[in-house]
Amino acid sequence: MKRLILVIAVFLAVAACKTNPFTGKSTLNFYPNSQIFPMAFAQYDEFLGDNKVITGTSDAQMITRVGQRIASAAERWLDANGYPGYLKDYKWEYNLVDDETVNAWCMPGGKIVFYTGILPITQNEAGIAVVMGHEVAHALADHGAQRMSAGMLQQIGAVAGNVAIQDPEKRNMFNQAYGLGSTVGVMLPFSRSHETEADRIGLQIMAIAGYNPDEAAKLWQRMKAQSGGQTPPEFLSTHPSNDTRISNLTAWAPAAKQEARKFGVTSFK
Repeated sequence: MKRLILVIAVFLAVAACKTNPFTGKSTLNFYPNSQIFPMAFAQYDEFLGDNKVITGTSDAQMITRVGQRIASAAERWLDANGYPGYLKDYKWEYNLVDDETVNAWCMPGGKIVFYTGILPITQNEAGIAVVMGHEVAHALADHGAQRMSAGMLQQIGAVAGNVAIQDPEKRNMFNQAYGLGSTVGVMLPFSRSHETEADRIGLQIMAIAGYNPDEAAKLWQRMKAQSGGQTPPEFLSTHPSNDTRISNLTAWAPAAKQEARKFGVTSFK
């Protein structure tokens, strides 16, 4: 049984590699778009049905306008870099939801929600573009499917340990150590790497869309001020610290502008 579990895990890891076009790196992904997108679309529709979606306002129209520009910029980049048709199964949708939570998110396949609570932090269209670029980047890089794939491997490891260890007391010790170790040592760093990757990809495509990438660091400075320093240590978080993000985004902004110039973009909002 233990050997079978190991064989399954190795097979999945080898068979499920997909290249991230923005980084050129192989990624772990067991879930094809044809499987995960329909599930995500159904969950998104259910969420919209259970929440107050704002339509017709200037804020709602801005969310849609920025989203369309960002998605179009991503497609331009993909087409220019040898990935035509990469987005053929994506169904972009952008909705503003009445909720005080300071957050936005994106489901696989391009289903995006902004909460009204984040608008005071974004402040303007360029600020919206920072967040939108980040969320679109999650969809482009298949981060949702990758998280599910990593979770599957984590579960396989737990099952293998429980099968291999016969002594109940030792099995209990293993479960405690494995749960903490795999979360802090693997899953949380994996999540932070996705957030960092989405920050960098998002900065690039927002610049191609004509938005000033210098606004990204400014937005995270406002996020830091809004949090009042009440954030967990970075190693216990799914996200990089505010200071890490500010430093990264400041350093990456010149390269994002240079990339935008390849597409004829020389001035920014």
